[in-house]
Amino acid sequence: MLVSILMTLIAASTPLLLASLGELVAEKAGVLNLGVEGMMLCGAVAGFAVAFSTGSTGFGLVAAAFAGVAAAMIFAVLALSLMANQVATGLALTIFGIGTSSLIGAGFVGRTVTRLQPVFPAALSEHPLLRVIFGHDILVYLSLALVAAVSFFLRRTRPGLILRAVGENDASAHAIGYPVIAIRYAAVAFGGALAGLGGAYFSLALTPMWADRLTAGRGWIALALVVFSAWKPGRLLLGAYLFGAVMTLELQAKAAGVSWLAPEVLAMAPYLATIAVLTMMSLGRRTGRLDAPACLGKPFSAT
Repeated sequence: MLVSILMTLIAASTPLLLASLGELVAEKAGVLNLGVEGMMLCGAVAGFAVAFSTGSTGFGLVAAAFAGVAAAMIFAVLALSLMANQVATGLALTIFGIGTSSLIGAGFVGRTVTRLQPVFPAALSEHPLLRVIFGHDILVYLSLALVAAVSFFLRRTRPGLILRAVGENDASAHAIGYPVIAIRYAAVAFGGALAGLGGAYFSLALTPMWADRLTAGRGWIALALVVFSAWKPGRLLLGAYLFGAVMTLELQAKAAGVSWLAPEVLAMAPYLATIAVLTMMSLGRRTGRLDAPACLGKPFSAT
C-alpha cells in the first residue's frame, strides 16, 4: 500500500513541479505570467491530439511543449513588446487556453491514447519495491533533473546571474548592455514549454484520454507554489510533492474505505491548502512578496 501511495503521489506532483518550475524562471526574470492554466491546457490538448493522430506519445510531448511556447509568446508580445498589463494579459491567456482547448478537443472527448511508459526495463519498473524509483515515465525524471539544472543555472552560471539581475533591476541591466526584453522573452518561452509539458502529463500519463478542462485548475496551484517556495527551486520541489500528497487524499481515503468525510471536501483540499499557505505567508513577519524579484510584474521600455 505504501508503494502504491508513493507512486500516486509522484505522478500527481509531476505536472505541478513542471509548470511551477517554468513559472519560477519567468518570475525570476521579472515577468508575472498568470496564464499558466491556459498554457497547460494548450499543451494538454496539443499533446493528446498529436499523440492520438500519430500514435506516438513522443511526438505528443514535443507538440505540447511547442503549444505551450506558442501560447506564452502571445503573452510575451502583449506584455513585453506592447507593455500591456501583465496581470490582465495573464488572465486573458488563461481564458484563451480554456476556450482553445475546448474547441480543439471537442472531437477527441472520450478518446484514449497509449499511456506514457516507464523508462526502465520491466524487471525494474514492475518490481514490487524498486518501482518506486524505477517505475516512472520520462517526465518524472525530467522534472527532477530540471530542478537541479535550474537551481545550478540561477546560482552558478553567468547567464543565470544575468537573468536574476534583469528581474531585480531591469534599468541597471539595460544600462550595462544586457537585452532585457530578449532575456524575458526567453524566460517566458521556457515557462511556456514546461507548462505545456505539465499539461500533457494529464492527457498522456495521468488520464490518457481527453476531457474538457482536464487540468482542473492545477495551473493556479502552480502559481501559488512559486510564492510558497520563495522563488527557490529546492523549496519548489518540496512544495510540489507536499501539494501532490494533499491532492491524493481523495483517492487514498476512498481506498481506505473512509466514508464519514464527503469526497467533495477532499477534492477541495489542495485549493484550501493553497489559500491557507498564502494567507499564512502574508500574515508572517517576512512575506513572500519581500522575497519576490524587485521588478516582478513591472513593465520595461528600452526607450
